[in-house]
Amino acid sequence: MARETRRQRRDARRAAGQQAAGGAIAARAPRLGAGRAPVAEEAAPSLAQRVGPRRFAFVRESWGELKKVEWPGRAQVVQGTIVVLIACAIVGVFLYGADQAIRPFVKHVLLGQ
Repeated sequence: MARETRRQRRDARRAAGQQAAGGAIAARAPRLGAGRAPVAEEAAPSLAQRVGPRRFAFVRESWGELKKVEWPGRAQVVQGTIVVLIACAIVGVFLYGADQAIRPFVKHVLLGQ
């Protein structure tokens, strides 16, 4: 089953909204440029009308995307944690060694003690 793209979902919502509004197409003001002036809309919808159906669209879409995620199992989480801890230990040992190697240079040459 092919997944719908965001554009396909948006177009489907617009078509459903137009059918609910009696087939009337919402008038848009054209973009400015090339000598065109903005066209005033006949009846501007109120804030509640504009936001109403889209109010929780972000949450619904985010929940839908989270359902598509392939979450790691317990074994993968444990393995990833072990890899991170080992990497941290290796980097820590390297930085400790570098600090011990450079310490005499900093102490005697740069600080002059």
